[in-house]
Amino acid sequence: MSHDHDHDHDHDHDHDHDHDHDHDHGPAHAHHAHGHGHHHGHSHAPPPDDWRYGIGIGLNLTFVLAEAVAGYFANSTALFADAGHNLSDVLGLALAGGAAWLARRPGGERRTYGFGKATIFAALINGLLLVFASGAIVWEGVHRLMSPEPIKAGVVMVTAALGVLINGGTALLFMRGRHGDANVRAAFLHMASDAVISLGVIVSGLIIAFTGALWLDPLVSLVIVTVVLVGTFGLLRDATDMALDAAPPGLDVAAIRRFLSEQPGVSEVHDLHVWAMGASTSALTAHLVRPEPSGDDDALLQTICQETTKRFGIDHVTIQIERTAFHCHCHHP
Repeated sequence: MSHDHDHDHDHDHDHDHDHDHDHDHGPAHAHHAHGHGHHHGHSHAPPPDDWRYGIGIGLNLTFVLAEAVAGYFANSTALFADAGHNLSDVLGLALAGGAAWLARRPGGERRTYGFGKATIFAALINGLLLVFASGAIVWEGVHRLMSPEPIKAGVVMVTAALGVLINGGTALLFMRGRHGDANVRAAFLHMASDAVISLGVIVSGLIIAFTGALWLDPLVSLVIVTVVLVGTFGLLRDATDMALDAAPPGLDVAAIRRFLSEQPGVSEVHDLHVWAMGASTSALTAHLVRPEPSGDDDALLQTICQETTKRFGIDHVTIQIERTAFHCHCHHP
């Protein structure tokens, strides 16, 4: 007997070994519930709007080209560093926008959850791109720090001021939904940090214009790298955890286990798995041992699915009830 509530969600996860637990292997009285819902107290980002990514990519790509040209004429390492940082953010926006498009594609016979996990890979690739860009900036910054060269401070300040406007405006586009989606959050943080960095470049250009301290320009480029790497560390950590199917940040697995074990008649909870299915969606599977036969299994399953979604914000909840503990960890030669 099964108890299913199917909704059309587009996600990508191959947890075949977990879902195999739920079919044709348990005791005769095993029940299976597949509940889906959205936790009202949990902030889920709406599907990313294509126009935001398009505008962000267009504006920032134009600025990257302008900043690179200005950096060449001004002979400024800081402008080149900022241009490289902005270019990596443009690539990140393109990856996130592409991943958002993939996430909306329906699942098929093979990729039954669709392409939702593409958002995780986009965040991971974005972080790696930032690391490589930072390495190039460090190389040039250290070289210029040892051998300072004259720059055109006026060009540097005007270009950086334009960067404050463009990056700040783009960051505002991504304020909505940044708490529920890793890629929207990454886009917002990158653009906001770019605006702050551009402000720092303006200040350095002003100081150089008045004092002639040429070493300040490459020093600023190294500061930019530090800011980039600090932000990238968190992004890479979160993306790696999601790629390794770790429980999403903020979800207390011990609390979930306690909640399940406290349900009426439940004597044991095993094979509990919680993982991220995309940048803003999560899933749970668990086996509950309920030794005493009861006619209210379906009602209990319904309650558990609804409460798990409501309390913990987990979108996909799969629960199996067993009369005796049945651990299925089959290894085929």
